[in-house]
Amino acid sequence: MVSLPPGAPGRVAVVGLGLIGGSLARLLHARGVDVVATDVVPAARQAARRAGLAVADDVAACVPDAALVVLAVPLRVMGVVAEQVAAAAPAHATVTDVGSVKGPVRDAVRAAGLGDRFVGAHPMSGTERSGFDASTADLLDDVVWAVTVDDPAAVDPDRLRQVLALVTGPLRGRATVVTDDVHDEAAALVSHVPHVLATQLLNAVAGAPVRHVALRLAAGSFRDGTRVAFGDPARTAAMVGQNAGWVAPALRKVVRDLEVLVAALETNGATHDFFHAADDVRATGRPVRAVRDGAAARTERFALTGDWAAALVERCTAGAVVVGVTPHGADLEVPAG
Repeated sequence: MVSLPPGAPGRVAVVGLGLIGGSLARLLHARGVDVVATDVVPAARQAARRAGLAVADDVAACVPDAALVVLAVPLRVMGVVAEQVAAAAPAHATVTDVGSVKGPVRDAVRAAGLGDRFVGAHPMSGTERSGFDASTADLLDDVVWAVTVDDPAAVDPDRLRQVLALVTGPLRGRATVVTDDVHDEAAALVSHVPHVLATQLLNAVAGAPVRHVALRLAAGSFRDGTRVAFGDPARTAAMVGQNAGWVAPALRKVVRDLEVLVAALETNGATHDFFHAADDVRATGRPVRAVRDGAAARTERFALTGDWAAALVERCTAGAVVVGVTPHGADLEVPAG
């Protein structure tokens, strides 16, 4: 068994054995964490048992001894599953999730009576594939997680620390602690809108009279730009629709910017502003997560005293990332300068 950091959960119950839930259960098991999982689909349970995981037949059998319950089910059934967890999980169990949209999940758990026990979470990793057979322990190893709260002043600090200890301990990840709204707006920009644009790029080629030649000539830029469009389109549509309040305005800006570019191209106008608008981001040479990948950074100790949850949200919203947790402090990695 691995030595978990103080405050890390005991038994973890993972409800849902799809790509993310399955990958989480595999990684926790590989790291020696006491984990039990379940899924409504018998084939998924059977596959998980063959992979060496402890699997319960249903939620009622999965969560009674859990210190932490992870909801890894589609949003359309989140309410029903949350009610099942509320009926069977012990009162001390913290509830979290792995969904890409936070506001609707919090609404569902609150309606089930779990609002004061819930801390949202979203691992920023995935593939175009789905299902337990696509899951791997590597998928969630050492990745960035968003850990979210509704009201930073009202969140139970022990439950927040418990989730952070799991992410930065056995999962060896990093955590950005933000509000649900900040997460959903950011996820729209870096995940949901890219899924829409990838789908449209694939649609454009699929409907073109030269589609067969184009697909033969397609190389790296098309492959990278359309990778996520080769996943389940129904899953993508559901994800985008669940975050419509933030995705729609972001897409409107994309459309406006593209219309300006189209007009410039049609009139031989200037296109400099379009292609140079993100020069300050481009200058980093990589995505912003480069703080961990070699960009200049410094580590600070953050005391978990007083109204620390609200202060941590403020620090993370400004760019800090939690990389370690102890009972009384957290290590924050922040960009230098």
